[in-house]
Amino acid sequence: ELESLIADETRPRLSKVTNGNMLFLRGVNLNPAQSPEDMVSLRLFINENIVITTRKRRLLSVQDVVESFDGSNGPCSISELVCQLAQNLTSRMQAVIDSLDDTLDGFEDEIDEPNKGFDHQSLAQIRRQTIALKRYLRPQKEALITLLNNKYKWLDEDDKARLNETTNMLIRYLEELDSSIERAQIIQQAITSQVSEQLNQRMYVMSVVAALFLPLGFLTGLLGVNVGGIPGTESPYAFSLFIIFLVVLTVGIGIYFKNKKWL
Repeated sequence: ELESLIADETRPRLSKVTNGNMLFLRGVNLNPAQSPEDMVSLRLFINENIVITTRKRRLLSVQDVVESFDGSNGPCSISELVCQLAQNLTSRMQAVIDSLDDTLDGFEDEIDEPNKGFDHQSLAQIRRQTIALKRYLRPQKEALITLLNNKYKWLDEDDKARLNETTNMLIRYLEELDSSIERAQIIQQAITSQVSEQLNQRMYVMSVVAALFLPLGFLTGLLGVNVGGIPGTESPYAFSLFIIFLVVLTVGIGIYFKNKKWL
């Protein structure tokens, strides 16, 4: 049990040990200059006589419980304490998930403004945060469901209703995270489609311009060959007539492209 309480990496789970149960939970990291998805582990050893909690970093959810004891309105039993910790850990996630949704809303608005620069790194960061949160919240949901579906000497039946509300809240957060991941994928696909369309348009314009000037380049290159026999070399109007011919040819090609709906 001691090794589990001080382990560096602990995924959320509920396990049976010799003298009680080990419950591992995770809470969002709201410490200054740290990322919320770098979730803080809370380890609990629980039996009908005692609760031992350990953590390596500060957790506001635990601090809330400590302050409730200072105010003489803290949990009155082991069962109530465990349920309160689970509820605090879960409710603290709301602000983080709402922030992710708001950021995705902003990205969706930017898609409608193709001329505005898009922050691809921020979108990638949102996707990483969402996946990281889901990585821990899914097994945490399973641990809470196990608590609900089994009987423990230290868990009162009356507190199970409260724990059930916490579990439902966590399930809703997981659904929101799934939705956020799908939204991020759709946004990324839309951006990729826009970039591809812009590239295709530019390539198309370059192809049309090349098609317009290809015959002109051929004619000017042909007449620029420094050999004898070039027609019009003795006529003072040859250059002007050649320019007029090139203009007419360009207009004719443009009309042809227009009729073909290539322009």
